[in-house]
Amino acid sequence: MAKEWILNNATNRFQLNFKRNVGATSASIRECSPKTMEQWREYYYTNVRSEQQIEELGRILYVKITEVLQAEIEEITEQDCIDYIKQLVIDRTYDGYTTEIKTIYGQLQKDIPDYKIEPACDEWDRLYNVDFFIKVNKSYIGLQIKPVNQGIQLSEIFKEKNIQKHTHKKFTEKYNGNVFYIFSSKKEGGSNAKEIVNKEVVYAIKEEIKRLEKIY
Repeated sequence: MAKEWILNNATNRFQLNFKRNVGATSASIRECSPKTMEQWREYYYTNVRSEQQIEELGRILYVKITEVLQAEIEEITEQDCIDYIKQLVIDRTYDGYTTEIKTIYGQLQKDIPDYKIEPACDEWDRLYNVDFFIKVNKSYIGLQIKPVNQGIQLSEIFKEKNIQKHTHKKFTEKYNGNVFYIFSSKKEGGSNAKEIVNKEVVYAIKEEIKRLEKIY
């Protein structure tokens, strides 16, 4: 497993599996429509890249791992590791938290000025997967923030959303209000500022507030 992890990460880092190196593999295998692995192997080496070309990529990968990565690893000190873990746990967590807060309070709050958006307690986070809430009379609306970036794909988010559906249902049964997902993403330009991706959720939250106002 450790060997595969190293090979996979090095291959991705140095882009050896990119189309320019290995060809359009997905399109090629559909064009080939092989019934066996051997059919695909023969087709690939004949029509996409030669076996010699692929072997050369393997040799390049070996050099990258044994020379480039190894040299980088040897430069890492114990203090580098300590500093990195501290930064990961403290600095980056705090930066993510503050930018998330800015997304909610900076953008959503100005669209809903009559109701305060507040961070949920740990219990609500654990039991209901709710990050923030809006109190409307004696009812509550739940909000959950989901970052959308290159590392987290929308398909993964929707899969998680389906898993959490029952916890959000329990929240609604107890507090009347629905739970809304707010997708946040970094603005273009390289800044750390975030913006709400699914802006239509603002209208949905306003409609939910109107509904809950009529309950009491």
